[in-house]
Amino acid sequence: MCQCCTEKKDIYLPQLATVVKAEAMNVTERYLRLSMDDGQFDYIPGQFVEVSVAGIGEAPITITSSPTQKDGFELVIRKIGNVTNAVHNLQQGAKIGIRGPLGDGTYPVEEAKGKNLVFICGGIGLVPQRAFINYVLDNRDDYGEVTILQGTKCYDQRLFVDEVAAWEKRDDVTMLETIDEPDDCWKGNVGVVTKLIPKVKTDLKSAVVLVCGPPVMYKFVLMSLEEYDVPHSNIFLNLERKMKCGVGKCGHCQINDVYCCMDGPVFRYSDLATLPEAI
Repeated sequence: MCQCCTEKKDIYLPQLATVVKAEAMNVTERYLRLSMDDGQFDYIPGQFVEVSVAGIGEAPITITSSPTQKDGFELVIRKIGNVTNAVHNLQQGAKIGIRGPLGDGTYPVEEAKGKNLVFICGGIGLVPQRAFINYVLDNRDDYGEVTILQGTKCYDQRLFVDEVAAWEKRDDVTMLETIDEPDDCWKGNVGVVTKLIPKVKTDLKSAVVLVCGPPVMYKFVLMSLEEYDVPHSNIFLNLERKMKCGVGKCGHCQINDVYCCMDGPVFRYSDLATLPEAI
């Protein structure tokens, strides 16, 4: 009997979900809180779902909420194509198709316990990282020091502004933020996110470092981490941008014999050593 017959959910069949809350975060990003109509949805930070709109198509979107949140789950969707344009028009009460959760490569929830964590986020890269950040904060005693670095192109593109402000106020979190193109509204750090790495007080060499952002960012973040002799096995990269179908059928995210959607989307950097085209 095939996997689809033996498991509770058919990974090829979308299930209905209801939009509980929908709001614009900026010009290109829209926030959705969803609730599965059948009430069943368990996931691990780092997993993603396929969001489908009837008659238009589907797109892979990483879950941004922590599984400790029990009243549904959250997505942030950038307007970049037909599906995402349609999603941006959805309002509270609308129905949407969801396949998932998908992805075997997740954040190291268990392995990272007792260790110091450094999250390096570029732009919308904060969205996937937020799932693990809030999971850690909801289980704060299980983890060591928490440092969050966030870089954004401009002030108007900042995400989860109130939440970031709350992290800054916490005694058990170090939150550092920078903007590439500042204006009169911004009084903080200026420059790309790598400029924040020298400000990290945690010993990077022994920390678990989690990186997510635009492709161009990875090269320079990894070069910076090399200067601090961070072991490649301690670095985790999110390669969600390469995904499409979510089940290893279309080949869009295939890198040699690795499928980002099935083996990832979160990868240990040391496992990518033979796949230079992955970065």
